[in-house]
Amino acid sequence: MSKMEITAVGIDVSKGKSTVAVRRPGGEIVMMPFTVLHTAKGLTELTNTLRSISAEIRIVMEHTGMYWRPIALALKEGGFFVSVVNAMLIHDFSDNSIRKVKTDRADSLKIANYALTFWQELRDYSVEDETRQMLKIQSRLYERTLNSSIALRNGLISLLDQTFPGANKLFDEQRAKSGHIKWVDFVRRFWHKDCVAALSFSSFADTFQKWCKRTGYHYSLADAERIHGIARNSVATLTKNDSTKLLITQAVDSLNAVYDTLQILRNEMQRLASMLPEYEVVMAMQGAGPITGPQLMAEIGDVRRFTSKGALVAFAGVDAPPFQSGTFDSKSRHVSKRGSPHLRRVLFTICSVILQHSDHENAVFQFMDRKRTEGKHFYVYTVAGCAKFLRIYYAKVKEYLNNIDSCSDYVV
Repeated sequence: MSKMEITAVGIDVSKGKSTVAVRRPGGEIVMMPFTVLHTAKGLTELTNTLRSISAEIRIVMEHTGMYWRPIALALKEGGFFVSVVNAMLIHDFSDNSIRKVKTDRADSLKIANYALTFWQELRDYSVEDETRQMLKIQSRLYERTLNSSIALRNGLISLLDQTFPGANKLFDEQRAKSGHIKWVDFVRRFWHKDCVAALSFSSFADTFQKWCKRTGYHYSLADAERIHGIARNSVATLTKNDSTKLLITQAVDSLNAVYDTLQILRNEMQRLASMLPEYEVVMAMQGAGPITGPQLMAEIGDVRRFTSKGALVAFAGVDAPPFQSGTFDSKSRHVSKRGSPHLRRVLFTICSVILQHSDHENAVFQFMDRKRTEGKHFYVYTVAGCAKFLRIYYAKVKEYLNNIDSCSDYVV
């Protein structure tokens, strides 16, 4: 098949509909941009239309929220080569148009031109990509659910300040296998300070020991003495009655229900992440834990979709864009924050862990520690550490994935 017969389909995706353009090298427009609705009928008609074109077809669309999924999956089921590309790469791509028009029709033509320009580099959407996408969906749900748990936790503490002040500080943040926290489960049983203070010490110690045994938490006599003393010296502003008990127990049950959901999501994120080829490499990196590791993989996706380390750093928004005008060259630049806020949050958590470990053999810690010694602000050296971590991530993971591909090609 000659080069002139290759045909690029550019799709500008939006909610509920897409604009499709079909073009060939040399500026030939096979089909002027047209609109397709994301309905069963609309997607079937598009599939049939593209099948009527006698050429080697590659379809490209931007990775825009979740809107691309209906049309991408429908075209994959139709047997087409479909490539889902980072929207920033399309945005930064110059197709030599003199007039910079921003419409759905113009964007679809630009995307088709991008496909022709990077024809050999395009990657076909695969089962592995679907696993990555599902991991990302789970990760985002985990993030939203975690935010809900924080709000519910704060609400519970506010209530306890009126029934059992300081109850949330009775224990370390011990978690049961279920993902529950000890003090949260404790206040469901001992929801008012008088549930403890009204008992003699020996009676409370016996009750507390039985509760620990039943719930699987560690018991110590020292804890019993400490809790009993705190309860007897506490002052409650809400009366110990059935209405107050209902407030606390419902708040605890709501919070524990969210903790149960978080545990399910953590397990599923681990399962999905472990299916990806780079899992062991990522999890071996300091700072990448049982939660942050899968989150990192979810937000970055296939690292090979980035053309360079700098592109990945820019995607995370932890780069400081240059600013120069004439003879003025800015030396003080704010982080761009152009990219993914979700990825930035994960990176800040990872770098905080690295700082806590203070491993002087770790390249990221060395880099941040040097910046800190230079007197840089915490935010400045942490952002720099995030960028450093990403550059190392890019090099390690991309090399590993490329080696796997090379081995696969050799076997074939």
